[in-house]
Amino acid sequence: MSERKVLNKYYPPDFDPSKIPKLRLPKDRQYVVRLMAPFNMRCKTCGEYIYKGKKFNARKETVQCEQYLGLPIFRFYIKCTRCLAEITFKTDPENTDYAMEHGATRNFQAEKLIEEEEKRFQKEREEEELNNPMKVLENRTKDSKMEMEVLENLQELKDLNQRQANVDFESMLERYRETEEEMRKRQEDEDEQEMRAMLAEAQKKRSLVDSDSDEEPACTKPKMTKVNPTEILSENFDSQKNNKGKLSNRQLISGLIVVKKQDAARSGQETRPPVIAPQVNDKRPGEVTTKGIGIKPGIEKPHQNSLPTSLALLGTYSDSESSD
Repeated sequence: MSERKVLNKYYPPDFDPSKIPKLRLPKDRQYVVRLMAPFNMRCKTCGEYIYKGKKFNARKETVQCEQYLGLPIFRFYIKCTRCLAEITFKTDPENTDYAMEHGATRNFQAEKLIEEEEKRFQKEREEEELNNPMKVLENRTKDSKMEMEVLENLQELKDLNQRQANVDFESMLERYRETEEEMRKRQEDEDEQEMRAMLAEAQKKRSLVDSDSDEEPACTKPKMTKVNPTEILSENFDSQKNNKGKLSNRQLISGLIVVKKQDAARSGQETRPPVIAPQVNDKRPGEVTTKGIGIKPGIEKPHQNSLPTSLALLGTYSDSESSD
């Protein structure tokens, strides 16, 4: 088997390289190369801007009958990115640059113009000095004065730098931090004072609202207070105890309870024990006596044997506690 990567080629013994025909290619033939735009340009057809560094697939050819010190000059053909118009430029080895030829205009470049102006001024000065020795002396005096001014300016810059070198930047930064801290504290104090003033004002408004709310109920009608019936019993019991000693429950409740006629009749019907009829005196027919107690005919005495009410039970309970 033969090798995959062949480095040596086989030449037969009767091989004659002079018999190989040579290709005669034209001298102005073109090659396709990949390049970048060497400068900023603007298309003359559509006005599109083509910036430096944009890549193109260009055609390259050698310019005939043009050389600089034996160096060939090449021409490049590119197309506008918008209208596809053809743009050509060629090399300029004399100025180490490229020269615009057709299809576009080179944009303004200040640096190039300054360099050209300096070169032109230097060339004119050399031509004047060749024929006029007094001009040479004047130019030398001007150059010496300019050098002295430059040295003075340089010395001033050195003095200024030395002054700045003596400045302690750490102390400056420390002072700046201190002033910043003082400003921050002052701002905090002002904020705190403002907050206190706002709180005092809010508290004052709240007190005014509370005072107004207190004055409003005074103008309204007074509310009726509920009286606990046991308080009356306890007050009567304490007063009677101090004056007369212990009293019976019936005597305490008799001054408080007034039974209506219907209630008395209903209670008389519901009770099981018999009702004792009042004894009538023959001498005074208009007066009814019951157990030696005189009662007017218009007033009926509550039944003694009726069922005990809630107040009677409450009085009995309080009497039992006091006896204990």
